[in-house]
Amino acid sequence: MHSNIIGFNPLLAELPASPTRTFRKELEHYLQRYPDTEQLDIYLHDLNGQLRGKRLPIAEAFGLEKGCYFPLSIYALDLHGRVIEESGLGQRAGEPDRLCLPVPGTLRPCARDPERHAQLLLTMQNADGDACELEPRVVLQRVLKRLHERNCFPVVAAELEFYLQDPQHPAEAEACPTQSFAVDAPERHHALLSDIERHARLQSLPLTGVVAEAASGQYELNLHHSRRVLEACDQIMALKRLTRQIAEQHHQHACFMAKPCAHAAGSGLHFHISLQDEHGENLLTGAPGELSDNMQQAMAGMLALMPASMAILAPNINAFRRFRPGMHVPQRASWGHNNRTVALRLPCADSANQRIEYRLAGADANPYLALAVMLGGLLHGLEHPLPLPPAVNGCESDNAAPLPLGQQEALALFRHSDPLRELLGPAFCTLWHTCKSAELRRFEEQVTAAELGWML
Repeated sequence: MHSNIIGFNPLLAELPASPTRTFRKELEHYLQRYPDTEQLDIYLHDLNGQLRGKRLPIAEAFGLEKGCYFPLSIYALDLHGRVIEESGLGQRAGEPDRLCLPVPGTLRPCARDPERHAQLLLTMQNADGDACELEPRVVLQRVLKRLHERNCFPVVAAELEFYLQDPQHPAEAEACPTQSFAVDAPERHHALLSDIERHARLQSLPLTGVVAEAASGQYELNLHHSRRVLEACDQIMALKRLTRQIAEQHHQHACFMAKPCAHAAGSGLHFHISLQDEHGENLLTGAPGELSDNMQQAMAGMLALMPASMAILAPNINAFRRFRPGMHVPQRASWGHNNRTVALRLPCADSANQRIEYRLAGADANPYLALAVMLGGLLHGLEHPLPLPPAVNGCESDNAAPLPLGQQEALALFRHSDPLRELLGPAFCTLWHTCKSAELRRFEEQVTAAELGWML
């Protein structure tokens, strides 16, 4: 993660596009490149990171510069796409609509048919015209604004793991296992992975590589580091959709579930995080062999908010199945140098590229929200200097604070975390706790096949 780029002004990194770069001009430029475009998918991302929107004929796209309407209850949908009435945003509220506007720079070809099919991300406004405080993208924007006011500009790079599964022949993965860091992908995956890279280039997604993991059929997508944090999350979501669509074309399923197989490694979403000032200088850099004050404070804040942040980083009951011994998934709020068993890893790097790798989030976590709690913890540490516990050498130490390993406990910690409530906003935190508690209750009301198999 290089810390200096000539001419970069981080103060402009997350500002809206200027009036001269209107959506109409962006659309006209896009149609010059893709003149056969017939359809446009417009969508928002809900709390779970799922796409919610509709498909339009391209002739209607020019009207989007004035916006369109979607119900606010999009941010109260469960994993099945049903409105959670306990949220107060459903029928009792009349399911009110809110104005949604295009996010500049997110008009892209769709991997299903890039010559004729486009896609566009929207952002929602409140009735008073302010950004909707329930939208995950806006929650992250809120944290970034506070960091920018301190002359702190995060730089992030994502590593996203997933499985390729053959729905028709599930046993083939075990018969033809992949190997960690193998350069040559198995024949059944080679063309698929090449198509992912090709379509990522078409969509201007900064995919730097695809890495084979140790588990059969598991891969990791690496994205280039970026100072435009909101845009980086937009790109992660676009890459997930692209990967699913390409896998479908190859008669495979791209699975981003945190723990799809009980006996194999789970899939994570790791973020490398650095911090710069307005001149692009790395604020985490310390003297050789030493940690800077900023680095110590940043990690101490992250560790302090980590237990309550688990409600966001592991957003469903399956996500907690990753946290098992021997799976390179931390179970404590720990840190260490060049150590993959801890929650906060300091990778090998020269002084200009010193950074923190945050290793807790599952692949199913909403990246906007995951980064909001990660950067929120960093900000908390800068604003409230806390003692940094000792580094862990080797396997994770029992001296580090334990993390909640169940969703109910994590949600209880989240509900009573005043720092997260202040960082993320009270309205969002109330909504998240309400929706996730309702999801958990509905799951626990089900009688599973395993229970019926007890024959009691």
